Amino acid sequence: MTPQERARRAAEAMWSSDQASRWLGMRLVSVDVGTATLTLEVAAHHCNGHGICHGGITFALADSAFAFACNSRNQATVAQHNAITYIAPAQLGDTLTATARELSLTGRSGIYDIRVADQDDRTVAEMRGLSRAIKGRLFEE
Repeated sequence: MTPQERARRAAEAMWSSDQASRWLGMRLVSVDVGTATLTLEVAAHHCNGHGICHGGITFALADSAFAFACNSRNQATVAQHNAITYIAPAQLGDTLTATARELSLTGRSGIYDIRVADQDDRTVAEMRGLSRAIKGRLFEE
């Protein structure tokens, strides 16, 4: 099995059980070794009292992209620490794209950067995620 096939199979296994990302309206666009892209169209139920996309929704999208990227090797991996910086508000009707990319993987610990952008490629948020591998696999090899 190639690394790309493993990443795809790991993503399929995760996606089939990921009730939260699907319930929020996310779509898994692509996955490869150490990288993943998800999208979300900002709907009315994603907006806060200011009429803009709730920061928790933006964070959830970035966190899901992070999860698919750091699990792409079929090693169960969870978030150890995340930090997000909000740069610009997302509006009702915007299509947000979160792209996660691996910066470092040493032993059981990884570092990932996740960019959330709108349909005009305007940066909405930047997140740094630290991962930790745990016991288990997403599918049997």
